[in-house]
Amino acid sequence: MIKGKSFAFLEQLLNCSGPSGFEEETAAVYRDYLGGFCDELYTDVMGNTVGILNPGAEFKVMLAGHYDEIGFQVVYIADDGLIYFRANGGIDKLTVPGTDIEIMTESGKIPGVIGKKPIHMLKPKERDQAVELTDMWIDIGAESKEEAEALVRVGDPVAYKSNFSRLGKNRIKSKGMDDKIGAFVVAEVLKVLSKKKLNVAVYGVGTVQEELGLRGATTSAFGIAPDVGFAIDVGFTTDLPDMPKKQLGDIEMGKGPELNRSADNNEILGRRLRAVAKKHKITYQESPGHRASGGTDTATMQLTRSGVATALISVPNRYMHTQVEVCDLRDVEDAIKLLSKAIAEFAGTESFIPGLD
Repeated sequence: MIKGKSFAFLEQLLNCSGPSGFEEETAAVYRDYLGGFCDELYTDVMGNTVGILNPGAEFKVMLAGHYDEIGFQVVYIADDGLIYFRANGGIDKLTVPGTDIEIMTESGKIPGVIGKKPIHMLKPKERDQAVELTDMWIDIGAESKEEAEALVRVGDPVAYKSNFSRLGKNRIKSKGMDDKIGAFVVAEVLKVLSKKKLNVAVYGVGTVQEELGLRGATTSAFGIAPDVGFAIDVGFTTDLPDMPKKQLGDIEMGKGPELNRSADNNEILGRRLRAVAKKHKITYQESPGHRASGGTDTATMQLTRSGVATALISVPNRYMHTQVEVCDLRDVEDAIKLLSKAIAEFAGTESFIPGLD
């Protein structure tokens, strides 16, 4: 089970606030942890953090987990001190009213709540509809525009309030699990591999702005030019009521990470991963992916430069894109084991050209 310094890092990472485009706090925590075992380490102009093992090797393996999270951004401060905002990433409007938030200012975090008109004041038809973000506001307790502007300015990012906790014996709950849990897997794989003799160079990347269009992975993959790329993200579970198994497959919490078979995944690399899992008795689940292509850092890594052999490993996740996402630590552990074993066994001479294996 994940424990000790690794668990402390996981809790610290999940309690960071870093909406897409404003990931500085998360990057600092990530950089500090990776600095304890990487041969080289840097954060680039986009905000991606890259830890490198065995940098002199010609064959390059890239791991990507995005540490940005969905959130909001201040767009207007009204005369009464209420603050209006827009979405930053894929927000589920149904979950927003009544949310505790933190506005990230240059002077620190300002607590607030997202409010709307009380249900008692809504017309019958309005009660069955999701409230538009433009009809909500942030209340920080300010009584005037001047008081609010002394604390907050237009453009400040807004994050869900940190809320990490354990759920039962094996599960954890937090905002931003998508995809700081994937970034955590990347860090732990680097930590495991740092104690081994490698035949390949390993680049572990905490990527930014995934929720706005895979932007951080696009630039970091171009700069690294990997031969192989692994993206670690979250995937949908279907072990909840009314989840569409006919579309997503049969995915359960605690039964291992998902190995995907969409067009973003190189078939030869996929077969190798499955062989490693079977060899070392590592549990995994088969997934078709929730779409034929796109949606994760895998897609942009695959298309960088002249093409990369890529694979998506997904950690099953409940309540995605809400303030209370849930993952199972057993699935996280198995993802770390699988990637560590697979990369450690690379000779650095592999070819992943389809039809030539």
